[in-house]
Amino acid sequence: MLIEPKVRGYICTTAHPAGCFRNVLDQIKYVTTQRPIATGPKKVLVLGASAGYGMSSRIVAAFGAKAKTIGLFFERPADGKRTASAGWYNTAAFEQAASRAGLYAKSINGDAFSDQIKQKTIDLIQQDWGGGVDLVVYSLASPRRTHPRTGDLFHSVLKPIGQVYTSKTIDVMTGHVSDVGIDPATPKEIDDTVTVMGGEDWVMWIDALLDAKLLAKGVKTVAYSYIGPALTEPIYSKGTIGQAKKHLEEASKILKEKLSIISGEAFISVNKALVTQASAAIPVVPLYISLIYKVMKEKNMHEGCIEQIYRLCADFLYRKDGHVPVDATGLIRIDDWEMCEDVQQTVSALWSKVNDGNVDMLTDLTGYRRDFYKLFGFEVEEVDYGKTSVVDVAIPSLE
Repeated sequence: MLIEPKVRGYICTTAHPAGCFRNVLDQIKYVTTQRPIATGPKKVLVLGASAGYGMSSRIVAAFGAKAKTIGLFFERPADGKRTASAGWYNTAAFEQAASRAGLYAKSINGDAFSDQIKQKTIDLIQQDWGGGVDLVVYSLASPRRTHPRTGDLFHSVLKPIGQVYTSKTIDVMTGHVSDVGIDPATPKEIDDTVTVMGGEDWVMWIDALLDAKLLAKGVKTVAYSYIGPALTEPIYSKGTIGQAKKHLEEASKILKEKLSIISGEAFISVNKALVTQASAAIPVVPLYISLIYKVMKEKNMHEGCIEQIYRLCADFLYRKDGHVPVDATGLIRIDDWEMCEDVQQTVSALWSKVNDGNVDMLTDLTGYRRDFYKLFGFEVEEVDYGKTSVVDVAIPSLE
């Protein structure tokens, strides 16, 4: 069938298999042209492995460090004429490429918050590896979570705290710049967001793996976060999601203590703002990203997910000297280029000027849109969208 993008709100309800495959192969090509990560991990578990930073983490581990990988995700296979989700096609592409390269790669599709999936993962590690996991990447991003202990369903919200927040936002499809007002979160909404997006599940995962004695001595675990600039503070770092990220940071301290018995370490990596399915849903943030793209590309400082994660592994987590550079609060900062003073000053100046009349000149809205469509396999170079596609693509390890 011919596949076209169908955008609804901040998501695309279709995905193009050839485009998704091309995206994954391009990331693999990037990693294989960099220096190998000689001291990198060898058995890697990626939680949230099918798109964005999670998929890039799996690619860097496999093709940069020759690691065996197990990836968890919650994705949709094709159903009749309905395409699979982009993450499904991404994973199929990754597993096929890993197989050709002689690399172990298996996947589990299901609710990573559940005890059932945790046990299924433990069983697979015991069966195939016998233990020795030396890197656990926590890259889950979900709008909801069913708590495994109580069965209660929690929903996260993207809201300010304490007062109404008014700022500029953009409709990325039309380019219309407008003001948006967002009501503050209720105490329950704050607590629910922390329950969904905080660090409780990360701790549960590490506890389960520790109890099963599947973690190697010296294991590292890393979770991904974002802080951002003053421009987005009310809706991000000082909003509900910011409270969840603070909880994630507290979880990392708990995990450092737990893992110390096997000389393990836990880190938070603060990553750059990029177009992802998660960031596209946050009011105000898409306008900021389109500005940061403009500025960083002009300064030749722009990175995508794969460049960020390769740098995280090669220059931070797995440096040859064994030292992991962190800031004064213990965070890894691969958002360092984004947060450079001259970059932020330029973005702030543009923010005050941007409007409907100059948005195409002052921002990289074109680049934002392209990256948005690429998330779903569209607008990818060397893909013929006039050709019919087979939508029912198998992930080998799930057959």
